[in-house]
Amino acid sequence: MTGTGATATDRRLVVAAAIWDSLERPSAMLCAQRSAPPELAGRWELPGGKVEPDEAPEAALHRELAEELGIKVRLGPVVPTAEGADWPILHHLRMRVWLAEVTSGVAEALQDHAELRWVARDELDDLDWLDPDRPILRALRAATR
Repeated sequence: MTGTGATATDRRLVVAAAIWDSLERPSAMLCAQRSAPPELAGRWELPGGKVEPDEAPEAALHRELAEELGIKVRLGPVVPTAEGADWPILHHLRMRVWLAEVTSGVAEALQDHAELRWVARDELDDLDWLDPDRPILRALRAATR
């Protein structure tokens, strides 16, 4: 699915990364705790953001991760739903999620996040995740076994 689907004119697409310590042997994932807006502050999410007009989804994800976390990543495969489509999220938005690993930089909470934490796969459910990310977590555990 990489490189397919949304184009720059599709403003309903959000992109996110499940950043693992290793794509080949994933054991811990980088989790991001929201700092805003108030109704989401303190909850956890996969880092990423919206695709801008005339921006490819992969380029948007690289831009968002550089702005929010100060890192560059290598993208792995997309994590699709059981239907093979993007993940439905709030307000008629959908989210495309890639597996990824850091290739450059040290992740810091630069924008929109209060804390970043590497969390073991078996401990991911211990965090208070945003509701749309919960079904994605189940797929991520299956995709990284």
